[in-house]
Amino acid sequence: MSRKKGEKKAIAKKLLHKYRLVILNEDTFEERVSFKLTRLNVFILSGISTIVLIVLTTLLIAFTPLREYIPGYSSTKLKKQAYDLAQKTDSLETVIAINDQQYASIRKVLTGDLKSIEFDKDSIQYTGVDASDITIQPSKEDSLLRATVEQQDKYNLFETATRPADFALFPPVKGVITAGYDSTLKHYAVDVVTEKDEPVKAAADGTVIFASWTADTGHVIIIEHQNNLITAYKHNASLSKEQGDLVKAGEVIAIVGNTGELTTGPHLHFELWNNGYPINPINYIDFK
Repeated sequence: MSRKKGEKKAIAKKLLHKYRLVILNEDTFEERVSFKLTRLNVFILSGISTIVLIVLTTLLIAFTPLREYIPGYSSTKLKKQAYDLAQKTDSLETVIAINDQQYASIRKVLTGDLKSIEFDKDSIQYTGVDASDITIQPSKEDSLLRATVEQQDKYNLFETATRPADFALFPPVKGVITAGYDSTLKHYAVDVVTEKDEPVKAAADGTVIFASWTADTGHVIIIEHQNNLITAYKHNASLSKEQGDLVKAGEVIAIVGNTGELTTGPHLHFELWNNGYPINPINYIDFK
């Protein structure tokens, strides 16, 4: 027991034993600076210096651009670029979704791949509901109001239009209708026979969204108008407009022809679509 105490006292004596650190002038041996130190002071000073150095290094890495040079840390510039790219990607996805919807509508116009439903300016019958199962008894006031509105909007395709004249449809050609609109046969158009080389005119102001050749319908031009209205002109002999062109109502866009496999003679195959649904053109355009 006394031996252990003696060892502890010896260790404490070594730690607390004072030493003198002297800095001399090498030429004159003149004493410049001197320090009184113990081993314990040296250990404490070394420990504190190490901790301070670690803290300063950590702060330097965490809050200065130097961290970009250490593996595992990403640069601020790269983070900003990644954020900008994420924003652009989100915007592009939105644009692509809108374009996909537009292309789907154009595909319907070109192929006629559509469930047989009736569409007019008053209603669209939903194919999943049997209208015969629904019984509605309108009141006398409701019937009178409907009759008044129907009379006022008899020739207006868009109830939401603020100025009906803005949406008046111009007849693309004048002639004889040889095949009318028939949804049961998936003929969502009217075939109008005219004189040879008769000019085809735009039914309303709009933008050409398709102008090309298809095997079935020959030279085809499709125009997008306001309020999600689309008009299609098929079997043309030639086209005078290209995709992206802006056209005015009554402006010549093509020449009546007999191109494509699904035709038996020179005529215009004219289709009218709204919100992805076909409309009978003769309800709104006089071809005579």
